[in-house]
Amino acid sequence: MSDRLGMVCGFLGGTIVAVDSGYKVFPHPQPEKIYNRLSDAKWFLALRWCDRLNIPAGIINHTGELAFLNHIVLKLGAENFIPQQYRLEIFALCLSLQPNETYTYKLLFNNRNLEIQALEIDPRYGKVALVREIA
Repeated sequence: MSDRLGMVCGFLGGTIVAVDSGYKVFPHPQPEKIYNRLSDAKWFLALRWCDRLNIPAGIINHTGELAFLNHIVLKLGAENFIPQQYRLEIFALCLSLQPNETYTYKLLFNNRNLEIQALEIDPRYGKVALVREIA
């Protein structure tokens, strides 16, 4: 019997359940979908969290790239959401954040506020920064 059987955890508004062959995510558009790795299940929930927001939101990785952006940012444009020159600084701010801790970052060029939250999806790659615009 696997140690992971019986593991259930909440993650970004979803639930991950360990099963014999991997990890299931609830809710999921394909209820029978099984992820081989916990990090893949977490990544799915991070993308879903970001995409469901009705405000500009994205995920910045360690190279300062927007690894994912929601439908609003696709219309707005990635550079209009967070210009490239600010992304590494924003990512660096997330490194010191504890789980569930957020930081408010003010983009001076357009006077908008961003909420930054650190998230570790896969320990092999370290944290990513969940970023969303706030009023």
